[in-house]
Amino acid sequence: MTALHFRVARIDDSAEISQLVNEAYRPAPGMGGWTHESDLVSGKRINPEKVESLINQENSTILVGVLGSIIATCVHIEKEGANGYIGMLAVSPSLQGLGKGKEVLAHAEEYAVKNFNSKNFVMVVVAARTELISFYLRRGYKKTGTTMQYPLDAGVGTPKFDVLQIETLYKASN
Repeated sequence: MTALHFRVARIDDSAEISQLVNEAYRPAPGMGGWTHESDLVSGKRINPEKVESLINQENSTILVGVLGSIIATCVHIEKEGANGYIGMLAVSPSLQGLGKGKEVLAHAEEYAVKNFNSKNFVMVVVAARTELISFYLRRGYKKTGTTMQYPLDAGVGTPKFDVLQIETLYKASN
C-alpha cells in the first residue's frame, strides 16, 4: 500500500473532508470500519461550511493524508495556550485497521509541537466508544476524569440515548 502524503487542508478540500469524516464517524449500516459512533449518535458529524471555518480559523489546522489524489485521512489541530487540541481524526473505513490512524495521530502530534509549540495534547471522545478510548490509551493518552454531557448545541449530531457523555483525554508531549 502506498504511504500517506500529508499536507495542510485547503478550502477546496472542504467537501471531500466533510464526506470522509461523516463516512468514518457515521457510516451507513454495514459500511463502517472498526470504530464509529452510528449506534450512539445520528445525523451528520460535520458539513463543508464547518470544515471551511476550521480551515480559516486562527491557530487551527486540518491536516489531510492523501493517497494518490484521494483524501484518505484527516485530523484537526487547534492551539489553545500550551495545549494542542486534536479532534476530527478520521480514516476512510476501507483503510481502518491498517495502522493509518496511528500514523495520522503521530503526524498531528508532531505538527502541534512544531507549529503550535504544544506542550500537551488534549482530545474529547464519546465516553461510550471504549474501543477508541483504548486506542488512544495505547498511544500514551490518559483519562483526565473530566466528563460532560454530549454537546447538543455543537451541531455534531444528536445522541440516540438520553445520557451520552464525552470524556477528555490528555497526553504530555515528549
